Amino acid sequence: MYRYDDFDRQLVAERTTQFRDQVARRLSGELTEDQFKPLRLMNGVYLQLHAYMLRIAVPYGTMNGNQMRMLGHIARTYDKGYGHFTTRQNIQFNWPKLNEIPDALEDLATVEMHAIQTSGNCIRNTTTDQYAGAAADEIEDPRPYCELIRQWSTFHPEFTYLPRKFKIAVTGSPNDRAAVRVHDIGLRMHKNDAGETGFEVIVGGGLGRTPFVGKTVRDFIGKNDLFSYLEAILRVYNRFGRRDNKYKARIKILVHEVGVEEISRLVEEEWAKIKDGSLRVSDDEIAQYIAQFAPPAFEELRDNDPEFERRKQAHPDFAAWVRSNVIAHKQPGYAIANISLKPIGGIPGDATAEQMELVGDLADQYSFGDVRVTHEQNLVLPHVKKAELFALWAELKNAGLATANLGFVTDIIACPGLDYCALATARSIPLSQRISERFGDLDRQYDIGELKIKISGCINACGHHHVGHIGILGLDKRGKEFYQITLGGDASQDASIGKIAGAGFSEAEVVDAIEALITRYIDIRNVGERFIDTYRRVGMDPFKEVLYGDR
Repeated sequence: MYRYDDFDRQLVAERTTQFRDQVARRLSGELTEDQFKPLRLMNGVYLQLHAYMLRIAVPYGTMNGNQMRMLGHIARTYDKGYGHFTTRQNIQFNWPKLNEIPDALEDLATVEMHAIQTSGNCIRNTTTDQYAGAAADEIEDPRPYCELIRQWSTFHPEFTYLPRKFKIAVTGSPNDRAAVRVHDIGLRMHKNDAGETGFEVIVGGGLGRTPFVGKTVRDFIGKNDLFSYLEAILRVYNRFGRRDNKYKARIKILVHEVGVEEISRLVEEEWAKIKDGSLRVSDDEIAQYIAQFAPPAFEELRDNDPEFERRKQAHPDFAAWVRSNVIAHKQPGYAIANISLKPIGGIPGDATAEQMELVGDLADQYSFGDVRVTHEQNLVLPHVKKAELFALWAELKNAGLATANLGFVTDIIACPGLDYCALATARSIPLSQRISERFGDLDRQYDIGELKIKISGCINACGHHHVGHIGILGLDKRGKEFYQITLGGDASQDASIGKIAGAGFSEAEVVDAIEALITRYIDIRNVGERFIDTYRRVGMDPFKEVLYGDR
């Protein structure tokens, strides 16, 4: 993984010192809250319903064991003993004291972590495939390019005060696990007819109040030209993006209103001016970054490990975990182990200090010190020997981290909702817990098959409900919580925005409504057909019938 150089260390140290002074001036009353707000947001500090919240960057979702243990330390020392992993591959701490946040940032800096640009109208944390560098279907590891994007975008003088926040996602696989089509810019790696590796550039995706699937502005851009092309896109957005209305300020609105053809023309025109300048990255520079993400020292192993197979036969719980949570690795004899942060009845994405410290230790012991955060609020150990999966599983099980539900109905994405967030209009967490408990039986989950439920507590869609196979949006209706259901969303390479099924459901009704939808799906599906495939085949009507037939 990328390691800080002297420039990185100095940059983070100076920013932490600046923020300590800003906090002191706020606490002394020299700064009002309104004056302090833009300063704290640039350092990842929000003011939520009950306390300040600190959002820490996990660049492209990659950490080492020491960094994960530091997050456990932050949880125990400055919070209430836990943290919340988010859909941006970051982590949030919901209860820090303002006067202690600079201390927390200093602690983070010792392990090369920070909270810079995790908020504000700037380029946020770049995200990517959680299996980068390990996936069997990967064209190339996208993380070197994510790191280059991080360096290009950090404190970029032109793009520090954009019309609105800006998010970039990158995938190196034809199977999109980074939701690139619902980002401001999505980059999809592929090879052109000449065998060269580059990126399809997708612009104008996004969720929230007005959701859109992004549109391709260029089928292929070479690696050397990627950063000048990104610069051209941001310049067009910075020039033409609306600043008079924050609800219409995202680049998705600009693309929708102006048209992708005109946006493409403007970008190409701007790019022509800068493409041969300082942002053109040489092959040697790219090679230097690729070298920093070189594969670990894998052993030469046969892919079929007899002891691993015997353990599966002898331990049905282990076999169930392997079935759902273990993914094929590009290296024979190794596997990708997913750690679900969705225990039955638990809070999606939450982990305790002890669990984070344990995962850090397990990463060092079993995965070359490599641990990832997924945009679906889980964790990954990407390089585990098949022969050691059983020992890993046993330790995870003892810590409550071996729930075998990846991709199933209880693997729910949920934002913090009205329990924490000042913008929320309804609670997300209790609803996710009730759905998880209703469908907690593993045999039932496996019978249902792949089904992605995503819950947001307000129209800002931090729970990505628009791209859930079943999406749930919490709303306030005359002082009571109501939940609107959408169907047919998808964040993969076949991305689609879900359609509203109809009138919302009360808090007491919504779990039964989800059960009715799933029961109807089981009744009408073809053999081996996922929920999303059934919906696309039959449409909305059969599902509306079970939701509203008697209403």
